[in-house]
Amino acid sequence: MEEWPLRHINVTAARRWLSIAVGALSMSGMTAAVAEQPVEDAAWAAPQPFEAQYRLEIRGWPGATITHTLSNEGLHWLSDMSFSVAVARGQERSRFAVDDDATRSLLYNSSYSLFGVGDSYQLNEADIHSLDRQTALFDLSRRVGHEDCTQEAPCDISFVDHRGRDEHFQYYLNPPASVSVPAGEFDAKPVTLVDADKPDRHLVINFHPDWPGLILSAEYQKEGRRQTTITMTRFTPDEGNER
Repeated sequence: MEEWPLRHINVTAARRWLSIAVGALSMSGMTAAVAEQPVEDAAWAAPQPFEAQYRLEIRGWPGATITHTLSNEGLHWLSDMSFSVAVARGQERSRFAVDDDATRSLLYNSSYSLFGVGDSYQLNEADIHSLDRQTALFDLSRRVGHEDCTQEAPCDISFVDHRGRDEHFQYYLNPPASVSVPAGEFDAKPVTLVDADKPDRHLVINFHPDWPGLILSAEYQKEGRRQTTITMTRFTPDEGNER
């Protein structure tokens, strides 16, 4: 991942900016390609609708607010992430089906614009041979606790980006933790994601243990230096009862 000073802002950078946001730095939207040593006794968390807001801070960019909703649409679920600032806006949406411990992408849409100029993309089910990154974000958060993925023996993960191109990384689980963010204090399931080709770059995501897809916080580091952070500022479960 590159740094993008404001003087070099362009549509490609805006697209990557949103990719970072909605894919939790373009690395969190992933699914386990190999489920190693599953934990049989752990129950799979059921999807639950929610709305959340995150504060996105990227080194060299103005901060932004991300709105993230997960909603049920009968036989499938919809994950939607969007942001808007003075010069740029973007959105990613994914429809997917959930069957016990399996998740299947059905339709993915994304759009990005900067100064009114941008791009849009769509992937149909036939275009997504693994999972799109929105669905994979949900799937990865559910898988935590069902695999024995350690720093010494990480699990392989894969997903497709907004163009349908394959991406491959590795991840491992960290001990359960308590995370304090503007929205409150929560138990968390921390996961570290690593680019196998660039081991100096990694991302730590704190997922909520009971709400699949919900990010409490995330931090991306490059060469030991923090580049990007996401923190949850508001959480409204079940379309009501704000927490």
